[in-house]
Amino acid sequence: DNLTTDRIEIDMIEFSGIEFRHVDNRVMSLKLVQLGLSGAAMFGPSGEVLQPSEVLRKKPILVERGSFRPVTKVNTDMVRSAHERFSAELGGKPEDIVELMEITMRNLLVTGKIDLSDFLARADMLAAAGKTVMISDYSEYYRLAAYLTRYTSEPIAVTMGAASLQDLFKQEYYSKLEGGILEAFGKLFTKNLRIYVYPLRDPDTGMVYTVDNVVLPLEMLNLYRHLVDSERIKQLDNFDETVLHIFSRDVLKRIKECDPSWEDMVPTAIAEVIKSRKLFGYCEVQLED
Repeated sequence: DNLTTDRIEIDMIEFSGIEFRHVDNRVMSLKLVQLGLSGAAMFGPSGEVLQPSEVLRKKPILVERGSFRPVTKVNTDMVRSAHERFSAELGGKPEDIVELMEITMRNLLVTGKIDLSDFLARADMLAAAGKTVMISDYSEYYRLAAYLTRYTSEPIAVTMGAASLQDLFKQEYYSKLEGGILEAFGKLFTKNLRIYVYPLRDPDTGMVYTVDNVVLPLEMLNLYRHLVDSERIKQLDNFDETVLHIFSRDVLKRIKECDPSWEDMVPTAIAEVIKSRKLFGYCEVQLED
């Protein structure tokens, strides 16, 4: 077998201190996904490595996919509102739902190689928010759905923003499939899977985009309306409108520019992690004498 270091390389860095007590297992699990030896890795809020077969077995699952650089109030509000809606529709106990905050390998490899400190920063922030993290090699949603349905026959929900919903209907993403987008959606929606859509406020115009007015290619409208009418795609209406102006790229920019206004855009626990670990180029504001 050729699984040697000439496969995608990970730059190893030195870790010390109690905050890194779980790092070896997390890094090794990540390596397994990176080398194609495992489809996904999961970490609990305490940093412990979890077994998907044990965590997901016979459970309803809610997934939010993102970059989480950093975790913002939009990220936490999106999963909160989706969880409330999902739980109400299932008529069961909210605690029975397994929440997963998912980061794809494609996202981690955006610069061509994995930055371990960046990966651990994101994992630690999500842990501080009390979330379970999943790293997967399933950049296409239909492949993610197929993976999850190995472990459960219970309903699965994916929550995404209106911008991600637009991307979902781009045919070029399915060029490798003989049946294109129809084949992909056939695989995605064959099980009891639903998509909850979180609104998007255009920062330039102030327009709020939802399931009802999202802009899609004309040739996709009939397929889209069918999925909406059959309640496979649903609009979230229990969101916090006061956070719709927040975008992670803007938060990241403010952190790097030492603009303290970023702290109002992330949950308090996340702000504390960023400041204590000096993540994402954080610097303390120097007060003038």
